[in-house]
Amino acid sequence: MPFAPRLATVVERFLGSPLPVRLRAWDGSEAGPPGGPAIVVRHRRALRRVLFRPGELGLARAWVAGEIDVEGDLYAVLDRMLEPIQAERATPARQTLAAGRDLIQLAGPQLPVPPPLPPEEVRRRTGPLHSLRRDRQAISHHYDVGNEFYELVLGPSMVYSCAVWGEETAEGAGLEEAQTAKLELICRKLGLREGQRLLDVGCGWGSLVLHAARHHGVRAVGITLSAEQAAYARDRVAKEDLSDRVEIRVQDYRETADGPFDAISSVGMAEHVGATRYRAYADQVFGLLRPGGRLLNHQIARRPLPAGRTYRPDPFIDAYVFPDGELAPVGRTVALLERAGFEVRDVESLREHYAMTLRQWVRNLERHWSEAVRLTSAGRARVWRLYMAASALAFERGSIGVNQTLAVRPTSRGASGLPLRPRAWTEAS
Repeated sequence: MPFAPRLATVVERFLGSPLPVRLRAWDGSEAGPPGGPAIVVRHRRALRRVLFRPGELGLARAWVAGEIDVEGDLYAVLDRMLEPIQAERATPARQTLAAGRDLIQLAGPQLPVPPPLPPEEVRRRTGPLHSLRRDRQAISHHYDVGNEFYELVLGPSMVYSCAVWGEETAEGAGLEEAQTAKLELICRKLGLREGQRLLDVGCGWGSLVLHAARHHGVRAVGITLSAEQAAYARDRVAKEDLSDRVEIRVQDYRETADGPFDAISSVGMAEHVGATRYRAYADQVFGLLRPGGRLLNHQIARRPLPAGRTYRPDPFIDAYVFPDGELAPVGRTVALLERAGFEVRDVESLREHYAMTLRQWVRNLERHWSEAVRLTSAGRARVWRLYMAASALAFERGSIGVNQTLAVRPTSRGASGLPLRPRAWTEAS
């Protein structure tokens, strides 16, 4: 009997619903609705991966290894597959057991031997969670994969956080204009002025500190745990002749002790901090600010969980993308900043903007696919394509969001220095 119809039955039992996309098996057989995009199972080894690690991680390993692929629109496949999963239909236990037995038969005679892990997966993590050593390992896994690869994905701006489209950019503006608008928006929220000191925690490839020094005349310090990012950023600083105003350090926020700063930015970094250390992070940046200084915290957020449920990081992202990364609801972030002593003055959601940004990054990756594979590996490129496409859909569906939180270290008299209507960021502050 052809494999695809049997495999389709297994998938439908697990989903508790009809197969939402076409399925093609390694023997050329097909099943499911005709037309449209298709999931292609290129090797039965993919089934063994799912059996040895049921759920998302097993599927992710098969995807990274190239044993599962998509023909047609990747977004459409992910969207159609997410719908029955997120509907949380309760599949009867007897159906699940029957599907498991069928999957064992389809997986073939080599079942006792687990397939080798794709080399792109995180192998071993040493040290306590969110210790200095372990955080450096996690950051290196994600960011030290080659600056040329990131140039292909991110484009000339080399900004690895969501761009901002809207009134600040012309209609139809591209990614570079939208990223410049985001950098300028941050600088205006921070009220940067000539001669001030700015600390950028998690400075990436230096785009924000360069923009702030060039356009607002600040003296900026950027810190990162990625040696490759730091080298790239220092080269940019030298080329723009800003070495007298911009310093790039390979340094953890916990090791930074040369405050006070007039302003601190933390853009896309706090997701790496972890729930157990977030209050210490908030205390640290509070202590580095002068009274009246501003913090701009730009951070991805998840939805609050129902009562009784425990948060667990996404297994694919934890194993292949952001090891030890954690997301928190925006309310928890605001509460911890307030407990550290900050006065939170503004929270702006940019959820839709991140979906738009991710789709641009996916387009860049797909346009330069052969070069991306050459610079890293086929598996690494596949990790990025899946991660960014799935994340774009998650932002579009509202299951995750991203927020810019502006907070002030209060003065003894309570003055904030903010305009009376804080959202007037295009006006001088």
